[in-house]
Amino acid sequence: MLRCHKYLKQAWSAGSSFLTGGADHNLEPDHPAPAPAKTSFRRKQFLCKFVLYEICNNTKPDTMQTILGANGTIGKLLAKELMSYTDKVRLVSRNPIRVNETDELLAVDLSKPGAVDKAVRDSEIVYLVVGFDYKAAVWEEKWPALMRDTIDACAKYGAKLVFFDNVYMYDSNKISHMTEETAINPPSRKGAVRNQISEMLLEAAREGWIQALIARSADFYGPDNNNNFITQMVMKNLKEGKKAMWFVGSDIKHSFTYTPDAAKATALLGNTPDAYGQVWHLPTESRNITGKEIITMIARELGAEPKISLLPKFMLLPLGLFIPVMKEMREMIYQYDRDYFFDSSKFTRRFGINATPYEEGIRVTCKAYRE
Repeated sequence: MLRCHKYLKQAWSAGSSFLTGGADHNLEPDHPAPAPAKTSFRRKQFLCKFVLYEICNNTKPDTMQTILGANGTIGKLLAKELMSYTDKVRLVSRNPIRVNETDELLAVDLSKPGAVDKAVRDSEIVYLVVGFDYKAAVWEEKWPALMRDTIDACAKYGAKLVFFDNVYMYDSNKISHMTEETAINPPSRKGAVRNQISEMLLEAAREGWIQALIARSADFYGPDNNNNFITQMVMKNLKEGKKAMWFVGSDIKHSFTYTPDAAKATALLGNTPDAYGQVWHLPTESRNITGKEIITMIARELGAEPKISLLPKFMLLPLGLFIPVMKEMREMIYQYDRDYFFDSSKFTRRFGINATPYEEGIRVTCKAYRE
């Protein structure tokens, strides 16, 4: 606003020259336009509004927006999307990698004392998109401490906080149609942690310590994202000529969020003042789609036969002895033994933006995977 005010003062004095076709229309602060002939108050008022609109709407603010956990899939995509809102993006992780030419890199371990404070300093908006190892014990140890440090740092420096979240805290009997109002009743250790840290954030916002919002995603898929269910269990197997694997039943409905949609929407929410103080579901296809339908689309793109091998619940215990992630999946299998529909209509109503159709998202994802 200081920049806008500076231009506005100059526009007022230079008004008649611009409106009457004067030769010098340079509005740079160091090159003031020559004093114009007498100009009416209304004409100057019009020009002031015009210049203020142009400067404030076509100049990116030079405010820092910081991503905590920038090396993950969402972090990398989010860094690209933030360039639509600012020229100053700080990427924070143990070994950050530049995404945009102007990115500021900060290499820290966010679990260490003072690391979050250092990362948040001078930031206007902070995006918490950290991903810890998929182990309940690790989440219980690390997530509450990180959330507390992040809230404290944002309060200290007056930064807004955007938390990228999942749906693990929702009541397992209500996931057939999840909205932002779905009952909270976590059925797993991981869900209890997500409930604890999201409530920490919302309480800090309610008490006025910080401005914050939660951006929730369903299970996701997308290009350049190898550590997810769709890639590991379906795409990889089909490309190798094997059967796609799916949990419990392939006729059960299951929503998936496209990662480019999630990143774009998270950046938009962070830069929308009236989005704060709320929970938002990130844009996700509104169709109820089954595992079999997802597998068929992927097989078509990869030129493979859509064969499916179903993994029953009881197999997770013995498999967990050899594949650690399968051991961790035992408490989460409820998300695959019943319909799982993620409703993001609140976001669509507010912003008029629809999610990428599954066919398009899968086409782009498979193309990236083949390459």
